[in-house]
Amino acid sequence: MAPNELALRDVHLPPPPGWWPPAVGWWWVIAAIVLILLLVGGAMWRRRARRRRWAQLFLADSVADSNAARIAAISMLLRRAARRLDPAADTLQGDAWLRWLDGRKGSEFSQGPGRLLLDGGFRPHIDDAELAALEPLARRRFLQLMAGRR
Repeated sequence: MAPNELALRDVHLPPPPGWWPPAVGWWWVIAAIVLILLLVGGAMWRRRARRRRWAQLFLADSVADSNAARIAAISMLLRRAARRLDPAADTLQGDAWLRWLDGRKGSEFSQGPGRLLLDGGFRPHIDDAELAALEPLARRRFLQLMAGRR
């Protein structure tokens, strides 16, 4: 080497950072996603538990000795649930009550098996098939009313 020449070496860059561990910002993003998933999952679980509790309430309160007593209990449950949405709904009578139960979409109560609610609690004999057609309809409407849907 000549006395005037310096021994210079090429500049070496450090290796690029690895993907693990992630930067602090990524930890915040992951924590936020986990928190959102926990909140949504908890809300869904609570909603499902509430619907299950309402369905058990409907089944427990609608069990009676005779078909007429079961229909009277179902009618009472529907009126209680309707009162949650509209305080004046439980005072409706006859076809007005059935139209209110139909809501905006259907006619199952006013023109279908739901008509049994009008006089079923007062009949001396009610066919089991009529009651079997009413119960799922009333249960579905009860759960809708309890959930706050008209």
